Amino acid sequence: MAMKLKNKTIIITGASSGIGAAAASLFAKSGANVVLGARREAQLEEIVGQIKHRNGHAVSLAGDVADEAYACALVQLAEKSFGGLDGAFNNAGFTGDMGSIEDMESDNWQKVIAVNLNSGFFAAKFQIPALRKRGGGSIVFTASFVGHTVGLPGMGAYAAAKSGLIGMTQVLAAEHGSENIRVNALLPGGTMTPMAGDDANFHEVIKGLHALKRMAEPTEIAAAAQFLLSDDASFVTGSAMLADGGNSISKF
Repeated sequence: MAMKLKNKTIIITGASSGIGAAAASLFAKSGANVVLGARREAQLEEIVGQIKHRNGHAVSLAGDVADEAYACALVQLAEKSFGGLDGAFNNAGFTGDMGSIEDMESDNWQKVIAVNLNSGFFAAKFQIPALRKRGGGSIVFTASFVGHTVGLPGMGAYAAAKSGLIGMTQVLAAEHGSENIRVNALLPGGTMTPMAGDDANFHEVIKGLHALKRMAEPTEIAAAAQFLLSDDASFVTGSAMLADGGNSISKF
């Protein structure tokens, strides 16, 4: 495997399962020092153990991405453990309760915005100065085709939060491009993660929405994130990059 992230220190949130866990394994195999964040401490420690067993470099810290202090602590852990920060895959997300806006509880709205959008603000607030110290770097936010190329009924809060991430991505890219700091959003399609549940009939419906007529494996989305974090994407910034299996262009 090409060492596309050799000696780069990368924060990954939502790293205890799904896309985040796949990214932790892939990035470590690609030579990165990974700093893993999620709420579930036991799962994080297990993934760290697996990476170290393969002679990789990983540390973890459990916490809530909607907590500003936690965003700061992850950056501090990267600097303490590996001497600095070169990139971040801000991947943690939460769909919340499905329902129309008129019927939605305000607590649900606030929680979805906090986990999906406020967390991005907190992450950037502390990651940007750390990247500046290194002379540049790359930030990737996991957004969504929901609210960007399609409006799915019942997902108003999620769409608003993920669309907000794309807008923030564009502004951050414009603000910090001259400092060699690249900022991009990654928009996955349907992916076989715990968030997708285990209803086979539902999976078949979701597959049919994609031009490729299948859902993604977490490693496929992780590979797209790795591209954006690597020097292969040295002239890519401010983008909302679709990795959606043709979901956005498929109408049959």
